[in-house]
Amino acid sequence: MARQSKTNEKYRKLIEPCLLLLLHEKPSHGYDLIDRLLEFGFEEEAPDPGTVYRNLRRMEEEGLVKSSWITEGPGPAKRLYEVTPRSVEVLAQWADEVEKNIQRLESFLQRLEVFREQWRKEKKERTEEA
Repeated sequence: MARQSKTNEKYRKLIEPCLLLLLHEKPSHGYDLIDRLLEFGFEEEAPDPGTVYRNLRRMEEEGLVKSSWITEGPGPAKRLYEVTPRSVEVLAQWADEVEKNIQRLESFLQRLEVFREQWRKEKKERTEEA
């Protein structure tokens, strides 16, 4: 169960840059954002609407997004979210951090492949000895 909560924590951290990127592409309503987050691979654990809205509220308090109520059209009023100029800086910082993490992961995967090859070789040798 602890593994599940760590996965959820990673998703929560990733939701902010994903939301900013989606809003940079086009202003959107909350439920539209929730649906579009699936494009980032959240299928296995779809983001909880409460988590998304809490992030949007926090980002609005931090000046990263702004919202306005749309009362036109059928149905209840909807809040439309859009980015602010400050969010561009934050998104650029996220991009830099992601690039660094990709480099770290690539280095890790290269070393992991060496380990796997060594492990397979040793496993094969043990099997042949038996």
